[in-house]
Amino acid sequence: MKTIGLIGGMSAESTTVYYQLINRLVRERLGGLHSAQIALWSLDFAPIAELQAKDDWAATGVILADAARRLEGAGAQAILICANTMHLNYAEVAGAVSAPVIHIADATAEALKAKGVTKALLLATRFTMEKPFYAERLAAQGIETVTPPKGDRDRLHAIIYDELVVGVITEASRAAVLQMIQDAKAAGCDGIVFGCTEIGLLLDVAAMPLPAVDTAVAHCEAAVDFALA
Repeated sequence: MKTIGLIGGMSAESTTVYYQLINRLVRERLGGLHSAQIALWSLDFAPIAELQAKDDWAATGVILADAARRLEGAGAQAILICANTMHLNYAEVAGAVSAPVIHIADATAEALKAKGVTKALLLATRFTMEKPFYAERLAAQGIETVTPPKGDRDRLHAIIYDELVVGVITEASRAAVLQMIQDAKAAGCDGIVFGCTEIGLLLDVAAMPLPAVDTAVAHCEAAVDFALA
């Protein structure tokens, strides 16, 4: 079994999901008392969120690259950035280490294609919805993405940063996001991307009116595929 390195803390809520799910998947595949070999570097999210708000991605790239080097030094044989938005710094992280860095959008694209999705609603932070890095990565694999209108994007961004990353789940926010999904379905979307690793805390993939992929789950599955290959 190979060792998986996790750059976590962005947020701690979803990093917990990564840790639990990767271990559960390993146990399910190997049986018995097996669990994953994981090295975790959990970052303080507050200064990173401040840099995000300033659009200072060069500074966040330095932080994440340092985390990747620390993980590789601890024995990680593959590295995951446990956040969709921070894949803005994928190049910096991948360039800092010799271990492969498993891209969350690649894992997501494979899961979407398996469900036959070609035009997906991207639900994520404002950064992930409005900057091209994520949509372009999915487009390269034949997946078109659309985002909610600006007012809904702003609402979703606030739900993520003011509620989900600190473990707050409300029915009002769930209803608001479900309405965004219904609107996208009416507009012709045939799938949904939970493009923030916290959205799975708010919504149940199995209960969606369209095929949906939780990016955190797809990312964990890709990590376990690598670890057990």
